[in-house]
Amino acid sequence: MPNRGDRGGARTRARIAEVATGLFLERGFDEVTIAEVAAAAGVSKVTVFSHFERKEDLLLDRLPEAIELVRAAVRERTGGAVDALRQFALTLAEEPHVLSGLGGDVGPLMRTVAESPALIARLRAFGYEIEAELAAEFAADARFSGDAPLIAALVVAAYRTVAVETIQRRLAGEDLAELAESHRERLTRAFDAVERGVGG
Repeated sequence: MPNRGDRGGARTRARIAEVATGLFLERGFDEVTIAEVAAAAGVSKVTVFSHFERKEDLLLDRLPEAIELVRAAVRERTGGAVDALRQFALTLAEEPHVLSGLGGDVGPLMRTVAESPALIARLRAFGYEIEAELAAEFAADARFSGDAPLIAALVVAAYRTVAVETIQRRLAGEDLAELAESHRERLTRAFDAVERGVGG
């Protein structure tokens, strides 16, 4: 298995994801096989699966990055955990990062996701994965005591609600500058509500 940390492995992974995404957006996720992705990328099926555990991850290849970014935001905080995540979410919006729903051309991607039950299920599973990661991080903070799972669920729900609305409004054709401002305002309100409820 290639070392995912080396430059060659990273380039190969990025190339496979790029090729797969192009095929999925053109033909639909469920209509493209792993064998077709491998052939188009010039690699074997074994190589594809050495970089991606499941077919869905070929399109949703930024999900592992999201977990790492959230984990770092909590571990490297100087203040409250909820506030650190609020600042992290606002930073994603300012960049704008694709994970905020404001960066990149999300239209074709989200339409492809909406048409595939497998991709929708993967996104739902990811929600539970990132909740579990956050809960583990919060559990290490004595201030959160036994409430860590609840706080993690509230934070994830707050962010998901704002991001989903932003994506829906982008798909409806709203002005991006106005939408970005609204996105930041809604993030602030959402995290304020969570912070008030859990005391920081």
